[in-house]
Parts: sequence; C-alpha cells; structure tokens
Amino acid sequence: MAGTYTQIYIQYVFAVKGRENLLKPEWRQNVFKYMSGIIREKNQKAIIVNGVSNHVHAFVGLKPSMRISDLARDIKNNSSNFINSKRWLPWHFQWQEGYGAFSYGHSQLDDVYRYIQNQEQHHKKRSFREEYLELLKRFEIEFQEPYLFEWYDDEPEMV
Repeated sequence: MAGTYTQIYIQYVFAVKGRENLLKPEWRQNVFKYMSGIIREKNQKAIIVNGVSNHVHAFVGLKPSMRISDLARDIKNNSSNFINSKRWLPWHFQWQEGYGAFSYGHSQLDDVYRYIQNQEQHHKKRSFREEYLELLKRFEIEFQEPYLFEWYDDEPEMV
C-alpha cells in the first residue's frame, strides 16, 4: 500500500496581549526554545521561532494530521503557562486572541528563515502593524480592521 508524503510550511505570527513589550530580552530566547519544544512534542518540525518584545514568528513544517488552529492554540496556551510559571512578570501573561498563518513553498524556506531570524533588525525600521498588514496583503487575505490585533500607534516599537 502506498504511503502519504507531504511537507507543508506555515509561518505563525501572534502578539502579546495589548501588544505590550513584555517579552524581555533576558528571557525571550528561553520562551522561543520552549515554543520549539511544544512544536516538536506535537510531532511537527520546528524550523525557527523568533520575535521581538511584542510578537512572535514560528515557522513550522506541518503534517496534514495537525490542524493549523490546534497547533497555534497549543503553542500559545503552553507558552503562556510556561511564562507565568517562571514568574518573570509581576502579572499574568497572555497572548492576544487570534494569529496569522501563512504558507510557503520549499523554495522559500531559506528566505523565510532569514526573515524570522532577523526580526530585531527588521523592527528597527518598521512596526509590527506595518509588517503584519504587509503579510496580509501579500497573501491576498481579506480582513476587516476591527478584527485585527489591537494596535497602539503611539507605542514605541521595542526589540
């Protein structure tokens, strides 16, 4: 009997609740490593997880048996619990509701990896809002402004 072989590449993007700059540089990499572990624990391929103080990009090789929404839920829930268990913040940490999920072909793997790897340099030039809206437009995703992340235009972008 023939087997099924696939490789689906998904870039997840999600933000800290209130788009607050809470992912502190001194423990941010621990959170990203933990997220990679969640992805691997779900038998998916963690290609790269990186971000800045107010949002995260997770690039994943997804098997068709895993629903995109289930993995997003698991990454966000489990990483919130991890952050809260470490007591890095004096209040309860949460991710904003919702996320972006963008698919790529194998030939785009290196470019997406480098893009996610260079988030800190990237956000010295543009805001998360600009980045996210560009992704939605590039992928021709219809959206309604009231249902996007909470935006705080007067808030400085911090890496």
